[in-house]
Amino acid sequence: AEQAAENYGYHVNDKFHKIFNDYHKTHNQAVFDAYTPEMKMARHTHIVTGLPDTYGRGRIVGDYRRVALYGIDYLIEKKQADFAGCGDGTMTDDVIRLREEIAEQIRALKGMKAMAAAYGFDISQPAGNAREAVQWLYFGYLAAIKTQNGAAMSVGRISTFLDIYIERDIKAGVLTESEAQELIDHLVLKFRMVKFARIPSYNELFSGDPVWATLEVAGLGQDGRHMVTKNDYRFLHTLENMGPAPEPNLTVLYSSRLPRSFKAYAAKISVKTSSVQYENDDVMRPVWGDDYSICCCVSATQTGKEMQFFGARANLAKCLLYAINGGMDEKFKVQAGPEYAPITDEYLDYDTVMHKYDLMLDWLAGLYVNILNLIQYMHDKYYYESAEMALIDTNVRRTFATGIAGFSH
Repeated sequence: AEQAAENYGYHVNDKFHKIFNDYHKTHNQAVFDAYTPEMKMARHTHIVTGLPDTYGRGRIVGDYRRVALYGIDYLIEKKQADFAGCGDGTMTDDVIRLREEIAEQIRALKGMKAMAAAYGFDISQPAGNAREAVQWLYFGYLAAIKTQNGAAMSVGRISTFLDIYIERDIKAGVLTESEAQELIDHLVLKFRMVKFARIPSYNELFSGDPVWATLEVAGLGQDGRHMVTKNDYRFLHTLENMGPAPEPNLTVLYSSRLPRSFKAYAAKISVKTSSVQYENDDVMRPVWGDDYSICCCVSATQTGKEMQFFGARANLAKCLLYAINGGMDEKFKVQAGPEYAPITDEYLDYDTVMHKYDLMLDWLAGLYVNILNLIQYMHDKYYYESAEMALIDTNVRRTFATGIAGFSH
């Protein structure tokens, strides 16, 4: 961590070391201690790979718009009401855990307010203009990345929201189009500068230290109207003003019903910079509504309503070898899976292989989900994303993201 920090010109102090080391001593050791021997073996042989047990899990998109729209004081007031309304007075495990999490969220909101004050801004009240809306929203995101190092730290669906403030200021004559573009350029520049002090195991999983700070533009409303604004053009135009970059991961929520001029401009920027991602809004909108965010690279979540547990990958190619070899790992020469009778015929029979493969897949699926349940429980206990969760509804919907050897679903 110290070397990584020095590489990027950061001053590493005792407080940084203490925070970083305390997290790893508690969270990582707790996960490893709770692993069964079978889980440790699966991790060692990489039949389950990319597990988020040694770094922040990510895939939680705080609704950073709420800081600008409501101000911190109102958000604290609503969370305090949620705390007071927890349960019926009986202290069950679920009630105790929820009360603790809401208390952490309230502390995080107060921390955001103190952080902004240190920069000379008062975010206790709603943003009064476009400049404040951009600044207030960014403070919410800054709080998230100051406290978490998740693999995916996405920005969410902010373009149309900010356009409302910008259009109002332009019509009032207090902001020019050039100044509006500059606001968006500076915001995108901040998203490009996101940098974490990663641990070596992260770099073993993801080369190039990606962040997946995904930011969406365009899409359609549930009523059929397009949601393209001038601000969507401004975000894409940053790629011309500052050159191409992988972050933020600019994503067009695409439909053939988008305005022709916008589709043409997006295509032009795509050809010029190779830095635009497209996702099928017509597929996702019926499931997640017209206010969803991409929480990692492609996965959708309803903004401010749900979060996704990051789940790594199960290696189905290796699982097929286990089915043939009776659970023996060829590379590590250990009995890693169930000790079924191996297939020793000179030629593989399809039906025989598929029968054994089905049995081995049942074992792997159960083991995979058990490992994920353990990691997510420990992560909530020792490394809870209080800043992000403070900007999501208290009654949040949780989903699992699981994957199979390069195919996420």
